[in-house]
This record gives sequence, structure tokens and C-alpha cells, in this order.
Amino acid sequence: MSASSDTHTASSLLPRIGLIPQILIGIAAGLLLATLAPSIAPSVAILGDLFIGALKAVAPVLVFVLVMAAIASHQRGQPTQVRGVLMLYLTGTLAAALIAVAASFLFPTSLIIDAPRADGTPPTGVAEILRNLAMSAVDNPIHALTDANFIGILAWAVGLGLLLRRASDTTRRSLADLSDAVSGLVRWVIRLAPLGIFGLVANTFASTGMSALADYAQLLAVLLGCMAFVALVSNPLIVFLYTRRNPYPLVFTCLRGSAITAFFTRSSAANIPVNMELCKRLDLHADTYSVSIPLGATINMSGAAVTITVMTLAAANTLGIDVDFATALLLCVVSALAACGVSGVAGGSLLLIPMAASLFGISADVAMQVVAIGFVISVIQDSTETALNSSTDVLFTAAACRSPRAQQCLAGE
Repeated sequence: MSASSDTHTASSLLPRIGLIPQILIGIAAGLLLATLAPSIAPSVAILGDLFIGALKAVAPVLVFVLVMAAIASHQRGQPTQVRGVLMLYLTGTLAAALIAVAASFLFPTSLIIDAPRADGTPPTGVAEILRNLAMSAVDNPIHALTDANFIGILAWAVGLGLLLRRASDTTRRSLADLSDAVSGLVRWVIRLAPLGIFGLVANTFASTGMSALADYAQLLAVLLGCMAFVALVSNPLIVFLYTRRNPYPLVFTCLRGSAITAFFTRSSAANIPVNMELCKRLDLHADTYSVSIPLGATINMSGAAVTITVMTLAAANTLGIDVDFATALLLCVVSALAACGVSGVAGGSLLLIPMAASLFGISADVAMQVVAIGFVISVIQDSTETALNSSTDVLFTAAACRSPRAQQCLAGE
């Protein structure tokens, strides 16, 4: 009886602890294992791989079903705030690029360009990126689901949802039930986050460590400083101007609920289910977040804009290229537009550096060496970038839903 009572107490204690404290325990345990038994740590990597795999597998189905069900059940005349979210996405990305330019001028960084060329084929220009985005929208729906092409998934889900608004009540009720079932499955996956992050942390720090980052300390400091400034100053200021409320309670809620998991999964796409669940806990409108969150995982990339801008200007400084203010502003626009085309996967922003570097006449050979440096520091840079990108998706969605205009619409004014 005593053993049974102890088991029941332990199982009932975990929900009371809360998911975020459980994740922090998983991080601490992973660091401890990587420090004390680095030879054992890689064996628990399977936990992290399973967690990321489950998130990536469920995310496309979740987005497709949730968007289609939300639009099909949407009442005519009921306002959504997707347009406001898109405006916030664009403003935040441009602001991040401007901050990165200012930091690069204040703290000029030089690189040791002797790294091997990185693999990959970078796009040749912004026009190609925008063309790829447009082509993604008309992708085969089965192909879009299997390849996690969220632009294509959104396009098909919106189209079917609009047509299904004319369907019978039974059909729309079935869609809502399917949406609830998929959402429940997502909650099961998210409950595995502490174990998954434990495996990710243990494997990452046991195999990579921090010694490889020492040569790029200043570059990392500029990158991380810009991202911290965006997260704690720029984004809150944008939210305050849009909502006229103290933004920091919402900012810290988004950082706790989204940034921590995104930091370790290093994938905005994989973090979509986490963000959807956070939006639900924040009591936001499903009609808004079911579209804005997957769309943000594709086009809202303030962290990517910082990475592209800082590393491009570091390459220019290393080669002794003088960058005037007008060209720097052009780089901001190019970085912001390019960031919108970054795929929601680890390291997606790095292959856009050669395109931005071409503004200054930097050869592709040199630019790809800069990309290689980016992969060296990606264990910190890309993790922080993804955490900023993903948490900003929820922050701006919540800001749009809680703005004075949104509240007036809800009140019927």
C-alpha cells in the first residue's frame, strides 16, 4: 500500500510542478550528464530526436486541420486580426535589421576567413526568394504536407475552409471534432518536452562543448546582444505602441512558453505546436492564431534578419570594404525580405548570407566561408535566433488580438 501510495504521489506531483519547471529540470539534468559522463550523454540523444521528430510530424497535420476547421466555422462579420499581425511581423523584422546595422557600426567585427566552404546552394536574389514563396503556395497538397511546406499547407487549408463554410452543420462539426482530436495529440507530444530537451542538451554539450566558440566571441556577443535587444527592448516597444499597455508581462510569458523549447529544437516549424498551445492558454482567437502562427514560422524572422545583417557587415569589415549609410539601409531592406523566405529549420538563415554579401561585391567563395563560420557558432547563434523568431510569433499575435481596435471589434463598436 505504501509503494502504491508513493507511485500515485509521484505521478500527481508532475502536473502540479508545471511544464516550464519540468523543462528547466530537464535542461539542468542534461548539462549535468554532459559534464559528468560525456561518454554516456550521446546515448540519450534518441530522446531529443524522438521529440523533435514527433513535433515535426504533427505540425503539418495540426496546421492543416486547425486552419481549415477554424475558417469553416468562422461566422461572417466576426473580425480577425491577421492583417494587424502581418504588419507587426514586417515592422519587427525591419526594426531588427536596423538594430543589427547600428550594432555592427558601433562594434565592428572582423572574421578569420580560413574556414572550409559550406555546402548548399544560396539563392541569387530577393526576387528568387519571393518567387519560391509564391510557388510554395501552389504546391501539391500531399507534397506540402509530407515536406512541411507551411505556405502550401496554409493556402490549401484556407481555400478548403472557405468552401466548407457552405457545408452542412454535421460536416463542420466533424471538422471541429477532428481539430480537437489533433490538438489533444499535440498536447501529448508537448508533455514529452522535458525528456526531449534533456536528450538534446546532453548530446549537444557532450559532443560540441563551448571551446569551438572561443575564436568567435566578439561576433557571438554582437549577434546575441542584438537579439536580446530586439526581444527585450524593440519588440516590447512595438507591442506598447500597438496596444498601449505594459508589454513586459506578455513578453516574459512568450519567452517562457515558446523561446525555451524553440532554443533547443532549433526549428520554428517544430515549435508550431508549442506556440499553438500557448496561444490557446492565452485565450487568443483561434481564427487569428491558427493562421498567424504557421505563417510566422515562415515569414516572421527578426532573428534571421539580425544574423544576415551582422555576418554580412562583419565580412565587409574583414575585407576592408567601406559601407556607407545608404547601402546599410538597403541591406536592412534586403535582410528583412530575405529573412521572410527563410525556411523554419535549423540554420536556414545562413545560406542567405551570400545573397546579402553580393551587395558589397563579396565573392560567393568568401561568403560561403562566412556561412561555414555561421555553422560553427550555430549551436548558440541559431538556437537563440530560433527562440527569438518563435516567441515573437506568439507575442505579435497576442498584441494584435489585444489591441484597442481588436477589443472594440469584439465589443461590437
